[in-house]
Amino acid sequence: MMASFFDQFMSPSYLGVPLIAIAIALPWVLYPTPSSRWINNRLITIQGWFINRFTNQLMLPLNVGGHKWALLLASLMIFLITINMLGLLPYTFTPTTQLSLNMGFAVPLWLATVIIGMRNQPTVALGHLLPEGTPIPLIPVLIIIETISLFIRPLALGVRLTANLTAGHLLIQLIATAVFVLLPMMPTVAILTATVLFLLTLLEVAVAMIQAYVFVLLLSLYLQENI
Repeated sequence: MMASFFDQFMSPSYLGVPLIAIAIALPWVLYPTPSSRWINNRLITIQGWFINRFTNQLMLPLNVGGHKWALLLASLMIFLITINMLGLLPYTFTPTTQLSLNMGFAVPLWLATVIIGMRNQPTVALGHLLPEGTPIPLIPVLIIIETISLFIRPLALGVRLTANLTAGHLLIQLIATAVFVLLPMMPTVAILTATVLFLLTLLEVAVAMIQAYVFVLLLSLYLQENI
């Protein structure tokens, strides 16, 4: 039984061919394409309003040089939200529960922010490794600690997104299994458990959106330190 709970996190395959590429490419098909008409429909209007608000909020603390990342960060945000939301549908696969995929997003983008900082302002970038006013005996220890914390950042990004989505999916499956088991024996308890399941599903919808926002927000903060 316990093994079946984790089967939902296995990458689906057909005839030995992994289908995760289709799962990643499918959200792009669902996005409405802008039209050349002066008046758009409600869906495109809401989409444009959301993207504009999010981009303005994200780029607010960054200088003009960081605005070049607006398209990349906004696209990543929408992509992660769509994948996380589609993963809450029954009989679907959530690619963002795979640590390898999340690390594939986190490591290159984090590394790009570090390279930008080392190229544009190497003194300031290296200065983050040693806080001002540090006693001389603590300088080697703090440099080591700050270096480790710097390299842990992409791991924290990937693990945070993976752990939150995985835990939510496991809780939903465990409570749903409890509802089916309790329904013939204790209908009242099963109804109460189903209510908890409904509330948990609403919470997971919020978590799916919040975790995508946190992922992109932390990337923007790392970028802010290096520009």
